[in-house]
Amino acid sequence: MLLYFSCSSFISPISMFTMVGALIIFSTGSGANASIGVNYGTLANNLPPPRQVAEFLLHSTVINRIRLFDADPQILRAFAHTGVAVTVTVPNDQIPHLTNLSFAQQWISDHIQPHFPSTNIIRILVGNEVISTANHLLIRNLVPAMQSLHTALVSASLHRRIQISTPHSLGILSDSTPPSSAKFRQGYDTHVLKPLLSFLRTIASPFVVNPYPFFGYSADTLDFALFRPNPGLFDHDSKLHYTNMFDAQLDSVYSAMDRLGFSDVEIVVGEIGWPSDGDRGQIGVDVDTAAEFNKKLVARVNSGTGTPLMPNRTFETYIFALFNENLKAGPTSERNFGLFRSDMTPIYDIGILRPTVRTSNPENNPRSPVRGASGKRWCVTKSGAETVALQRNIDYVCGLGLDCRPIITGGSCFLPNTVDAHSAYAMNLFYQTMGKHEFDCDFDNTGEITTMDPSYGICEYQAGTFA
Repeated sequence: MLLYFSCSSFISPISMFTMVGALIIFSTGSGANASIGVNYGTLANNLPPPRQVAEFLLHSTVINRIRLFDADPQILRAFAHTGVAVTVTVPNDQIPHLTNLSFAQQWISDHIQPHFPSTNIIRILVGNEVISTANHLLIRNLVPAMQSLHTALVSASLHRRIQISTPHSLGILSDSTPPSSAKFRQGYDTHVLKPLLSFLRTIASPFVVNPYPFFGYSADTLDFALFRPNPGLFDHDSKLHYTNMFDAQLDSVYSAMDRLGFSDVEIVVGEIGWPSDGDRGQIGVDVDTAAEFNKKLVARVNSGTGTPLMPNRTFETYIFALFNENLKAGPTSERNFGLFRSDMTPIYDIGILRPTVRTSNPENNPRSPVRGASGKRWCVTKSGAETVALQRNIDYVCGLGLDCRPIITGGSCFLPNTVDAHSAYAMNLFYQTMGKHEFDCDFDNTGEITTMDPSYGICEYQAGTFA
């Protein structure tokens, strides 16, 4: 049975005014810190505007992590002030250029600094499944590019806030059966993956893999891939029994890492999913099977049980994908991995919709995504403003006795629980109360006036009209 086939936050300082708790993470299970995110792919011509997507995820689902396949500025702006953890990706063709430090610094300046910390960017992925491309130029430059980009983050004092990594398909394994005998492909093991893992350990970043049971199953192993009752796989070397392909795939990666001496490096699941439609005659490719796989995957990840070789260990996991993508090439299944249609209605429910949404049509939600409001203006935090300065703004405004109850625990604007979001509410409160003068939104150059209503869900920002 081959298992290796395949085709990703910060908490505001404690303050008497912000009453900081933990950011919401979609997890259950005793002591589990697992987190389910989604891959937000955009190879489609019918997707909703990014702002609507951000509002939908924030208020209609329990997802609080997304992975992008680029660093689209429109999407990054849309997720500002939401607290959603965002992973961005550098395209493969940029890898050779990133080995030049000046280019890497400019990339950070152009793609990260205009949006951070307003947008909660937590990780930069350098390329996607680079080793599987067999492009020697990209492979040879992968680790140097990651090192250069990290140096650029250090120069910008962002290296403690943003991680660097790169995702791999399970094609990096030369064998995976049984899991305890798995190893990386010869040549890539010592020349690429060992220095890469050493670098990840040094900078405390995870090893990102894209395990896809969908690409490894056959008619005989469908139950094994879908977490159904099955005879399982017994590893005679480790004496461990595997009941599902996901655990076996992850333990194969772990064994290969352990052989090189890096069992302590964290593993993140960058992509995993199951399509809801495929070509005629494909076994196990339909809506019910996709729902079954992803629902059981979420339960498995959030259980905190880990895998046979990694018990009681949790894995940050990103489901592929948020939407169906009608412009993707390849077989029908490639265009049907989405959890949601382009109108943001679920193709199937795996338990990620909030209870108030699950029984209603999204078009009937009490508040639709916010757009520009003619004649009105608000004060919000300026992109790139320092967290310390924003916390100072909160303390100042709330210290004046203005009504900061909405950003205290349980308040209508407490979530997302970030300094950035709380400061935006407090600064606007001050601006509106003091007469809506431009200088009332300066806050030592950390505020700016906008005509885009920052309100969301039940969180209402006061609004003032132009004089």
